[in-house]
Amino acid sequence: MKLKKLKPWIRSLTFLSALLLVLVLFFPIWKIELTAPQYPEGLALQIFAGKIGGDVEIINGLNHYIGMRTLHANDFIEFTLLPYCIIFFAVLVFVTAISNRKNMLYFTTVLFVAFCIAAMFDFWRWEYDYGHNLNAEAPIRVPGMAYQPPLLGYKQLLNFGAFSIPDIGGWIFIAAAALLVLCMLFQINISKKEKKLL
Repeated sequence: MKLKKLKPWIRSLTFLSALLLVLVLFFPIWKIELTAPQYPEGLALQIFAGKIGGDVEIINGLNHYIGMRTLHANDFIEFTLLPYCIIFFAVLVFVTAISNRKNMLYFTTVLFVAFCIAAMFDFWRWEYDYGHNLNAEAPIRVPGMAYQPPLLGYKQLLNFGAFSIPDIGGWIFIAAAALLVLCMLFQINISKKEKKLL
């Protein structure tokens, strides 16, 4: 029975991971920074769990000229679901630490990593849709040009440079995921060593 339990320090890190997930709700998760000669101070789009922040109105005005749809949080079901998903995983990770069982840690970690992959794919799909499905009546039309921002990193879009990176909440989210994965890997390694000693 002892072999099924988590090491105390791994259990403590699991509790910490749950706490970090709660903090994600209060900070922007991702940001896309735009730079151009006419905006030397730059523009930023911040994505929170339940809303869009930053220079949304200015960016919407600029996007109109190239035929991109305007951005409104109400148009995305993700902004309704994501806060609940984060709360669900925070509770699940907390329950995992309380349960003190390694199989529960393995299940929770794999499920959470799968959620992270699905969330990133959904974000890429959202960027693709907004960057490619353009209004044919837009004032500025460049044949063959798409305006999909990068999922991660830098991309030049006409005279705008777009830089996409995690924001504070995103780094906290990554830290929570990394902690869970490390806890699982350490626990697997410890369990293997304990079995050899039997």
